[in-house]
Amino acid sequence: MQEKSLFGKTMSFQIHALPHDQFDHLFTMSDSELANERAIRTTVTTSPGYPCRVSLSDANIGETVILVNFEHQTADSPYRAAHAIFVRENIKQAKPEIDVVPKLFDSRLISIRAFDDKHHIVQADVFDGSHLKESIQTIFQDTKIEYLHLHNAKPGCYLARVTRT
Repeated sequence: MQEKSLFGKTMSFQIHALPHDQFDHLFTMSDSELANERAIRTTVTTSPGYPCRVSLSDANIGETVILVNFEHQTADSPYRAAHAIFVRENIKQAKPEIDVVPKLFDSRLISIRAFDDKHHIVQADVFDGSHLKESIQTIFQDTKIEYLHLHNAKPGCYLARVTRT
């Protein structure tokens, strides 16, 4: 279902997971090779707690994940940034439907960073993940905003990119 903005226009968005093929090679590396890539292999001990940026779901207890430094803001801007993310092995890339927020976000405090066409942050706030859909739609009412980055507010790590549809 599409929502209406305050201005009567339909506000729709898409949350984008990272592609698994970008990380496949990490699962064939030794621990010392991973260290050279600023990455480690670890076993999941709690759930939730290891949010996979490919599946947009929490890894299961006992599952092996890679924790890797990932440059999520690659634009030539003062806001260029990287942070640690978890990825699961042999998992399909999530492709959430338009206007759908995956369950992963529900129980987390989410930081939203809104970027303009120059890749500068023009708005930022923190929201309870259970209200993320409404928060995204409200932020996208500002026509200067080109895209959003979602982060875990407490650890600060990148979760996903959001675009208008």
